[in-house]
Amino acid sequence: MSNAPTTHAPTTTEITGARTEDAAALITGARERIDALDDRIIGLVQERMAVSAVIQEARMTSGGRRVNLSREMEILGHYRDALGKPGTTLAMTLLELCRGRV
Repeated sequence: MSNAPTTHAPTTTEITGARTEDAAALITGARERIDALDDRIIGLVQERMAVSAVIQEARMTSGGRRVNLSREMEILGHYRDALGKPGTTLAMTLLELCRGRV
């Protein structure tokens, strides 16, 4: 007879923190949707980074600076207006990702 502890597969209520199977099913479905949305968001951020690199290259090739601060302020305002104060933080992170090495 083995003294090894027995393990069981966690139930959906344990995984989700829900107290009923109905709630656990709803949460599981919603999490799948969030995961799909996150994948799309990541893809869009990567696309934005590529477009931003094209703009930066064109600007620098023409003798300009890599970063256009007035444009960045527009973007910060747009995100703040749409999402509130956390939108500013999100926009700052997005701008940092899209600037590349400065």
